[in-house]
Amino acid sequence: MEDYNFKINKLDNNTLELLLINSWKKERLSKDIKAIQKADISKDQELIVNFEELKECDSCSIIYLISFFKTFEKISIKNLNSYEKIYNFYEKHYQDNTFKYEEKNQTIKNIGKKAYEIFISSIKFIEFAGQVVYFFIYSLMNPRKMRLKAMFKYIDSSAVNALFIVGITSFLIGVVIAYQGAVQLEKFGANIFIVEMISITMFREIAPLVTAIVIAGRSASSYTAEIGAMKITEEIDAMHTMNFEPTLFLTLPRIFALVISLPLLVFFADIIGIFGGMVISYIDLNISFWEFINRLGQEIPLKHFLIGIFKSIFFGIAIALIGCYRGFQVQNNTTSIGRYTTISVVNAIFVVIALNAIFSVIFTEIGI
Repeated sequence: MEDYNFKINKLDNNTLELLLINSWKKERLSKDIKAIQKADISKDQELIVNFEELKECDSCSIIYLISFFKTFEKISIKNLNSYEKIYNFYEKHYQDNTFKYEEKNQTIKNIGKKAYEIFISSIKFIEFAGQVVYFFIYSLMNPRKMRLKAMFKYIDSSAVNALFIVGITSFLIGVVIAYQGAVQLEKFGANIFIVEMISITMFREIAPLVTAIVIAGRSASSYTAEIGAMKITEEIDAMHTMNFEPTLFLTLPRIFALVISLPLLVFFADIIGIFGGMVISYIDLNISFWEFINRLGQEIPLKHFLIGIFKSIFFGIAIALIGCYRGFQVQNNTTSIGRYTTISVVNAIFVVIALNAIFSVIFTEIGI
């Protein structure tokens, strides 16, 4: 024990004296702790601690000594001298257990945590969108880098295969709008105005919005699942190894596909939705198909149709971006595919509705 800053003297069969010597500093404290533990002093014995020959002792050492003394049932302290004040202070405030602060109401904490998560997620999404813009410009400057075959494949899966569900949905919505409008307009003898009601509503709002929501459910989920599966099977890592850029190779063809296919689907939805309205107008209001089409051509400005097509381009970009972004976020386990696919669909639908609201306000304010 002579190499350390203490000595152990046996006074009788059940009493030991711990004589502290030299300097107790945090620099050598770990060595002294190991030495005391190695000495294996029995906790049943009475321990007398003598500070008489101690030259220096810092706060770290005092706190350790107090924690060590607390483990003995019988202990007495001798000759504290100049260390009495600091020893009594730390002993008074010493706690055996770590203080735990329990929050009863964590609402504000949870709100802040969620806001921070949304902020970080937004920053990452903006970075991803910036990469897409960069590689979009790069692909325009290097047309050979465009994957036209992949783009046509995604047009087929996102547009051609969606024609049936988009057509059925648009037809039913056209029927509902016409039927509800016919009931109200018939009361005022303004049956013919059902043409403006159905056409403007379908062209400007309903057809682009409903088509985008349907495609968000179909394409955003499929994009996330496809890219997520590639990430789990380490195909994304293999692409990096072979110097293929995933953004250029996987994301851009999907974005181009929706930018091309969604306006075409909206045009198709316009036709089917208005046809559904024409059927109800003929049945309930006795407006013939020719009369309906003739008034549509005379009274409905082309701008309403173009506004819906214009909005659908941005809807397509948003849906493809979100679907691909969530796909790259998938982690290396199968459960995350389902989780991020769900998040992808929810985010895409929300963004589509938000963009539609923003466009509606902007176009109304500028008088379009």
